[in-house]
Parts: sequence; structure tokens; C-alpha cells
Amino acid sequence: MLNLLIVEDHERVRAALRAGLEATGEVHVVGECASGEDALTYCLEQPPDVVLMDVQLTGALNGIEAAVAVRREVPRLPIVFYSIQDDDAYYRDFRRSGILSHYAYVRKSNYLLPAMIVGLLRDAVVGKSFIDPEIESRVEQVRYKDEHSPMSLLEPAEQEVARLLAQGFTNEQIAARMGLRDKRTISRINGQIYAVWGLADNATDEKVARTRAALIARAGCLITWDAQGIARVLNERGEWIEWEEQR
Repeated sequence: MLNLLIVEDHERVRAALRAGLEATGEVHVVGECASGEDALTYCLEQPPDVVLMDVQLTGALNGIEAAVAVRREVPRLPIVFYSIQDDDAYYRDFRRSGILSHYAYVRKSNYLLPAMIVGLLRDAVVGKSFIDPEIESRVEQVRYKDEHSPMSLLEPAEQEVARLLAQGFTNEQIAARMGLRDKRTISRINGQIYAVWGLADNATDEKVARTRAALIARAGCLITWDAQGIARVLNERGEWIEWEEQR
């Protein structure tokens, strides 16, 4: 019999999970929490055998962040994550969490039948890990996006300028929002952005470079333009293809 803590912020879902899992005769729900903070407190006081954790939670901590906090205090406490959310931020948090074993991460719609959950819980308890192929694919997409993000090539102030530039602010407005007294600082930063993103050489004037920088910031990927003005992006195979083909 597995002693289980359920961490879910919807009361009806918690009740349904409890009823379904206890009906299998293999699980005893020893506690329920609605937030990551409450889950941390519970696990510090009386660690369960395993935790079933929703990724999207109310409060300051999402499920991934709560798991990191819990496992800092209770190393490798088995945790099964589930989520219906398809949010880059959660996949990014999962990548950064460094969780290696004693876990599963699954799509709520695919794996949340009690019999399937019990199997995942048992595997996590003995140290096995499982990640839903759909989620694994999305985690890899986010990893690729982050590693090839044009923003990663810029310093923090340059990143802030690029984001504001992409929103259509003028140099004067950007300087005001950043608390800079000399708007010429923004012109200098713009020049750095153009140089890093390869826009200083192939753009005919500053207006073209500024427009193309805004497009790169909005697209979240590096774009190059040839002499005919055709835009190309790098695909996952390392090939430069026309940007329209990516949309």
C-alpha cells in the first residue's frame, strides 16, 4: 500500500483522484494540498511514499518549483507530475529542475486513469522515471528554442532594448522607460544589437536594421536577409530555409 500525497488546487479533481486511487486498493491517500507551499510544509513534517502533483497550482510555486523545494529537503522523494497545460514556461522549469530519477511527467488527458497512475507511482517509488513522449518532444522544442534564441546573444540591457524596440517604442520612449537620461545610449545599444544579430552589414540604413531587429525579437529566432530581401531562418537540421516555410 502506497502512502500518497495529492497536490491539486481544484477541490473536485482532488476528490475524484482520491476516490479513484483508493478504489484500486493499492493506494492510501494520507494528505491533500492545494498549493506547492502547503506541499512543502506537509513533506517536511511527514514525508509520504510518493507525491502526485499538478504542475499548474495556485500560489507562488508551480508544481515543478514545489518539487525542487521538496526534494532539496527530502532527496529524491518520488513525484508524479501531471498537467494539461502546454506552456513553455513549465517545460523550461522542468529542464532547469535537474530532476533525474524517481519521477514521471505525463499529460493529464492521456494518463490520469487510476490504474495508469498507480503504475507510474509504483515505478517512481522504485527509482524509475518516465516522461510522456509528447511532453518530452515539447521539452526538446523549448531547449532548442532557448539555445538558439537571439536574445541569448545579448547582454541584459540590450535584451530590454530589443524587447521595447519590438513593441514599437521610440529611442526617447525606451530611454525614459529604462530611466536613462541620454537617449543616445539607446542608439549605441541599437548599434550593438544590429552588429550581434548580423544586421549591420546587410541593412541599407538604420530604419531597415531597426525593423529587422524588431522582427527577430518578435519571432524569437535569428533571421537573415539576402540581397533580394528574402528572409531565412535556421531549422533544426541546421539548414537555412525561407522564413515563410516556418509559419
